[in-house]
Amino acid sequence: MAQTLSRRTKILYGSGDIGFSLTSTIIGAYLAIFLTDVVGLSPGLAAMSILIGKSWDWINDPIIGHISDRTRTRWGRRRPFLLFGPLPFALAFVLLWWRPPFEAPAILVAYYAAAYVIFDTAATFVYMPYFAMTPELTSDYDERTSVTTYRMAFSILGSLISFTVPLLIVGRFVPANAPKVLMMGALFGIVSALPLLLVFFGTREREEHAALEQPSLRESLRSAGHNRPFLYGLGLFLMAWIAVDIVQATLLYYIKYWLGRESDSDLIMAVIFVTAMFALPIWEVVSRRRSKVWAYIIGVGFWAGVQIVLVLVSPATTLVPILVLCVLAGIGVAAVHVLPWAMIPDAIEYDEWRTGERHEGMYYSLTTLTTKVAASIAIPLALLVLECTGYVPNSAQQPAAALMGIRIVMGPIPALLLGLGIVIALRYPLDRKAYDRILRELETRRASVE
Repeated sequence: MAQTLSRRTKILYGSGDIGFSLTSTIIGAYLAIFLTDVVGLSPGLAAMSILIGKSWDWINDPIIGHISDRTRTRWGRRRPFLLFGPLPFALAFVLLWWRPPFEAPAILVAYYAAAYVIFDTAATFVYMPYFAMTPELTSDYDERTSVTTYRMAFSILGSLISFTVPLLIVGRFVPANAPKVLMMGALFGIVSALPLLLVFFGTREREEHAALEQPSLRESLRSAGHNRPFLYGLGLFLMAWIAVDIVQATLLYYIKYWLGRESDSDLIMAVIFVTAMFALPIWEVVSRRRSKVWAYIIGVGFWAGVQIVLVLVSPATTLVPILVLCVLAGIGVAAVHVLPWAMIPDAIEYDEWRTGERHEGMYYSLTTLTTKVAASIAIPLALLVLECTGYVPNSAQQPAAALMGIRIVMGPIPALLLGLGIVIALRYPLDRKAYDRILRELETRRASVE
């Protein structure tokens, strides 16, 4: 039978995501401007560092996911990684924010590319097993949306903290503040690692899943490639998170250079994510009354409209209309955070129904790989646009072409990506009725084996 989870379990499990949100949001929001305005790399070289570092993840995610599926310990398959992985995760994060005493651009590019590879490897060993626990907590269609909503509440809280507290610590991203940036990295590395221990001690895996025979790496990849709900879910996930990463990477540039409101950066960002936190229950209700797909379409369409309106905002626009747009954007951001993640566990049940096997680790490794593909496309793309349009780091007055590039990357491009996600969602093949039928057949099949 489908399992109803206690609120305590949902809170403890959800709390683990705050650490991943803190690190990923800080990287997405500040790494680009740190590399250009503090370290002094050109946007093109900064893009190269990030692209090299992220490309390694295209390899290590499926491997670590497969390792997680085949791990057997007295603590389960996923939880050991949450016990032994937090310390390397924290230390590796700090490496990204150190400004080494080198001036040669080639050496700096190599250092930050290597630091990114080390961090992403350490991070994958903790967050991939964590995400793969979702379908092992409950098989209920709506409970999975609920537990994902709790997780995304912590995720958005992490984003809110990430977009405000680092700015309070660092102030302005200028070369003189490099020690403050390192202090910020050390603080958030420690804070991000601690919640994973709460997940380890506060949750349990379902033993029947661990008892299933585990397929080979090739079989897991083949299974994912033939899972239509998963592939469609992955597609809309990719479109949404490329848009998220582009907005994250460009937002500070947009506020600082186009709006001329660098002093209001923390307020603008706070309004977006406070709204998103309060909007999460809206999308859970819509999902329960309609479906996850239609909730996604409505929410993403709403946010895409807001991004288009941003093109009309000018330096003369007063703060109040800007904050109103932030509220509206926050409502759409909440939908993107919760609904794609809530679809993935359903595709895993579909896979077991179709093949008789479970590949949670592989599926979640491919999903997290998708977020990294999104970042590896989005952040270098934003930086390359700045490079091509003549961006000058820390200049009081940017060229008109650079300002136009910032506006285009901030508005129409994310809106277009979100629109493509809606097109994919309209073809998503697994609705509530189909999932319920699959789950009933699975439960009958499992009961006949016992």
